[in-house]
Amino acid sequence: MSTLVIVGSQWGDEGKGKITDYMAQEADVVVRSQGGNNAGHTINFDGKKFALRSIPSGIFHSNIKNVMANGMVIDPKQMLEELRSLEERGILNYQLYISGRAHVVMPYHQRLDGAYENLKKENKIGTTKRGIGPCYADKANRIGIRIADLIDPESFSIALKNALEIKNKELKMLGEKEYTFDEIYEEYVEYGKKLKPFVCDTSLLLEEEIEKGAKVLFEGAQGVMLCLDHGTYPYVTSSSPTGASVPLNAGIAPQNIESVLGICKAYTTRVGEGPFPTEIHDELADYIRERGHEYGTVTKRPRRVGYLDCVALNYARRVSGINYLALMLFDVLSGLDKIKICYAYELDGKEIYTVPANLKEYYRCKPLYVEMDGWKEDITKVQSYDELPQAAKAYMKKIEELTKTEIAIFSVGPDRHQTIRLKDIF
Repeated sequence: MSTLVIVGSQWGDEGKGKITDYMAQEADVVVRSQGGNNAGHTINFDGKKFALRSIPSGIFHSNIKNVMANGMVIDPKQMLEELRSLEERGILNYQLYISGRAHVVMPYHQRLDGAYENLKKENKIGTTKRGIGPCYADKANRIGIRIADLIDPESFSIALKNALEIKNKELKMLGEKEYTFDEIYEEYVEYGKKLKPFVCDTSLLLEEEIEKGAKVLFEGAQGVMLCLDHGTYPYVTSSSPTGASVPLNAGIAPQNIESVLGICKAYTTRVGEGPFPTEIHDELADYIRERGHEYGTVTKRPRRVGYLDCVALNYARRVSGINYLALMLFDVLSGLDKIKICYAYELDGKEIYTVPANLKEYYRCKPLYVEMDGWKEDITKVQSYDELPQAAKAYMKKIEELTKTEIAIFSVGPDRHQTIRLKDIF
């Protein structure tokens, strides 16, 4: 048995798509276990660039089984558009499996998402307004519609009528336009017909694959610091992107998870609102943002940029069970005279090494830094650790020291071949 979970160890956008694509070349199965099309992976290979939103990253390999598990929320319209876009670019031979227990993002979820975000005014979360939060809320309220309902016109009719009875009251309360049954039903029945060939019991499929010794790769969406339970609540996503959440969201036993690889940038970014202790606002932030193309895959919003935060990284390691790190966008830091790493926070005069649950306290945290020498050399063509400048090696060693976690992979560019593996973990 060989299973590996890939998780974002910061606030998302760490480069999970690239590493999933890289590791997927050795996988038999790639699983997306949570989240929806509010997340995005950018993958580069053979001079081509692909932006995935909900489809697993193994879709480019015809021999890989790609699983959209029960913990996901799926927008069928967007997903079919994504598949169509891939097919138009020559990705025709793929294996895709969708859990009947995954929930469906409906058009009223998107309308409610925007309405609730607008209602919060200065307290807005920074949601993508794609309906993910309202869909997960309906799941918890037990009025959601699942893929198994969508592909059965009779079940879908009953579920939609029941949902609209409640959702239209919400929309009316918020001053939003209500939906009629007819304007949704026929359109979504057609989506159900197109998705039905892909639907199966993915929990059973995964058990069978694991039992026969297949290599199974679980890819994450977002990052641990956006976890609904452990992130900077309420500035979080609506699910848990931790390694600990994978068994529940994929329908497998916890003991079937062997290793967790935490993906982190050589610096830190986040999108949307919320505390960000190491954030920088000067020309250095612009330099990193432009070199790292730090704009949202889905939203195109400029990402907030800061120094590497090892307090948040250690917190993510602890709550997610991270065994190894993959250091991404390492080449972006080339050209700097000095680089800082946050090793602790100062809160009200005290030195702390964890993330406060109280946001007022987290906003008051001041980062404490160790300053490292930078390097001027271009490292985008290095093929090994030994070829790195001494200052770059020292930077990596300091990260390992501060996080007590071995760096198994580092990346010096967007393409597959610009990935250097230091340890075989899959």
